[in-house]
Amino acid sequence: MRLALPRSLLARNIALLVGLVMLTQVCSLIVLLHFVQRPHIERAAIIFSDYVKLLDGVFAAMPPDEGRAAAARLGGQAQPPEHVVQDPHPSPIRIFRTYQRDVFVDALQRYLPPDMPVRWQTGDGERLWIRVHVAGTPSWIALPVAEDAQASGITAALVLSVAFALLAALTGYLIQLHINRPLQDLARAARHLSAGEAPVPLPTDGPTEIAQVSSAFNQMTQALQQADATRTLMLAGVSHDIRTPLTKLRLAMAMAIPRGADEPFVASVEGYLDQIDTILQQFMDYAGSGEREVPEPGDLNALVSQLAADFAGLGHEFELSLGDIPAISFRPVSLMRLLMNLMQNAVVYGRTGLFIHTWAEGKSAYVAVCDRGSGLGAEELEQLKAPFSRGRNARGHSGGTGLGLAIVERIARLHGGSLQFRARDGGGLEAVVALPLDRHSA
Repeated sequence: MRLALPRSLLARNIALLVGLVMLTQVCSLIVLLHFVQRPHIERAAIIFSDYVKLLDGVFAAMPPDEGRAAAARLGGQAQPPEHVVQDPHPSPIRIFRTYQRDVFVDALQRYLPPDMPVRWQTGDGERLWIRVHVAGTPSWIALPVAEDAQASGITAALVLSVAFALLAALTGYLIQLHINRPLQDLARAARHLSAGEAPVPLPTDGPTEIAQVSSAFNQMTQALQQADATRTLMLAGVSHDIRTPLTKLRLAMAMAIPRGADEPFVASVEGYLDQIDTILQQFMDYAGSGEREVPEPGDLNALVSQLAADFAGLGHEFELSLGDIPAISFRPVSLMRLLMNLMQNAVVYGRTGLFIHTWAEGKSAYVAVCDRGSGLGAEELEQLKAPFSRGRNARGHSGGTGLGLAIVERIARLHGGSLQFRARDGGGLEAVVALPLDRHSA
């Protein structure tokens, strides 16, 4: 069975620190008891045994009447009291006093003659009962307990050790919090970076190891931003350099070919030119999916209604079911591109049952673009989120690059949301986009 460890680094370090402090305190206590307290108590037992043997000799030498009178002043009696026991039970609450008492009694019994047994009186007043000889008759007398047999300083030492242990644990907790704070900032910055955002540079004025990690992360962020800027610039340059001769080619065709001459050929060439222009635009859309666009509060239902009206003008009617959604922060152009791609896919591949549903649930707003097509399933569409992936139903459609769903996925993640596909009740497919309601700076 594996040892269950805390999940967080903070909890693990605190548990390790507390365990180490407890181990050192236990070891220190064992050394204190065995090598300091025990010899001290045994020396006290030797001195006390000499005192008892001297007292026994005095009682034996005194006249009988005087001896019995002297023993009576010390509580002398033929038998020890009923509540006096030979081996008192240890008390878990007063464990150290019990330990010192046992050590003292055992040592005292070793240094006294066998005919002088020792008993410990427990209860309200702790006394030591010892059997001595008064005028040749055994008599039990009560003697005060030596101070060394009590837990004189060990309790204070224990309390002080526990206080130091708690102080060490608290100090470790504060230190670990100080270390965890930059790690939490690093995790937060990494999540922003994975969502396509430009995180704020991490501070590098902390501990050396954390500062090195923060500095490396800042360098990585700068390198990624530079690579992204270079990619965007390169694609923009390629698009410009290709579209310029394409425009010239269109103009040359219009001037060179007489009106009405081989119209099918002209239409075919213009179709190819349109496909090249569409492919270039898709590459540009994927390269710049709205990272530089500033988010602003907007009405999601109004954007959906506007796009549905535009598609209706092209002959594609989308049925709408718009729920009550509060104003959310989004990038208007990017989100419009996302919805247009999903609606275009529904028109091209679904064809029938075009429907858009919006609603709010929990901390998210949802937009579902639905159709009644019998094309790809939800699982296969999940795989098409990868760039340059095209489904089997796209073979008859020219001008695509396999970037449509990748663009939608990237824009959704940029807004802190997600894109999911699921089967629609009654047949067809639903493309569901989730957007956070409380994301003020997507």
